[in-house]
Amino acid sequence: MAGQFRSYVWDPLLILSQIVLMQTVYYGSLGLWLALVDGLVRSSPSLDQMFEAEILGFSTPPGRLSMMSFILNALTCALGLLYFIRRGKQCLDFTVTVHFFHLLGCWFYSSRFPSALTWWLVQAVCIALMAVIGEYLCMRTELKEIPLNSAPKSNV
Repeated sequence: MAGQFRSYVWDPLLILSQIVLMQTVYYGSLGLWLALVDGLVRSSPSLDQMFEAEILGFSTPPGRLSMMSFILNALTCALGLLYFIRRGKQCLDFTVTVHFFHLLGCWFYSSRFPSALTWWLVQAVCIALMAVIGEYLCMRTELKEIPLNSAPKSNV
């Protein structure tokens, strides 16, 4: 292992804690976005907005507002990837994991598998946005120049 730059060590506890943290970021920020949007239009918040697949849609204003909240949440979670995952090549893995657990949560909450096409489209767009923007942000920080001379030169 010596001599390898940024060697990867299998640490299941770290991975599990990162999954829990990203799930917390996902639902926390989604709840904040939905509360903000509901407050702007004077609507009552509900867990259905988060977990009911039939709520998302282009035909109703609540559906459009919920879709907007999911898109904004993907951007917020990309920042979560930057601050908590910090590895560009792991962004897609954590993004898909977060959305897989969201799929299971929706399935459990509504007692049926999500079948609405708009739900699947919104989730696909959110996965793409979160993964691409998160990877871009992480790669930007990974590619920063490493300073070789941190101490001033001494004339000997």
